[in-house]
Amino acid sequence: MTIPAPLTADDFWASIDAAWATIPDTADARAALASASTEPGARFEAVEALEPHLRPFLAALKPTLEGYTQAQLAAWDAYMAQALYDIDREDVHAATDGSDDGFLYARGFIVAVGRAYYDKVKAEPATYGVEDAEFESICYEAAHVHDTRFGEWPAQTVSRESGSNNDGWPSMQRQ
Repeated sequence: MTIPAPLTADDFWASIDAAWATIPDTADARAALASASTEPGARFEAVEALEPHLRPFLAALKPTLEGYTQAQLAAWDAYMAQALYDIDREDVHAATDGSDDGFLYARGFIVAVGRAYYDKVKAEPATYGVEDAEFESICYEAAHVHDTRFGEWPAQTVSRESGSNNDGWPSMQRQ
């Protein structure tokens, strides 16, 4: 996949889809997570079907990240951080559960599955969120590649850490 500079949000999501496309037998599970007709129990089954493929997915994504320029890699990481930040919300947490780190990793799983599922969880977390679905490694993969290649982590645009999106946690806001 040839990615023009500068990297766009569509390129970010396309890189995730391209990595999944190399992993056999995962399309149905990814589609099931984003389908309105999928029952909650079937969502758990879809997560279980994807879990053994998370490491191979990351291995398939890594060469793309390694092929980016420094600016493109920093942009990819910024899109990841923004995606994680945008679903750092109380209602998403209620649907996915987890400690602070566990909730970050749950959001990592949501992003890693792809834009279709991400958009569904973002819009209707109680319907599409699944407890105990986590993927820690995706949250910082681009930052690690950036550090390896360029000797530093990319500049942080927003915090990906749980609880950093003040607008997403209205019960925690001070009066």
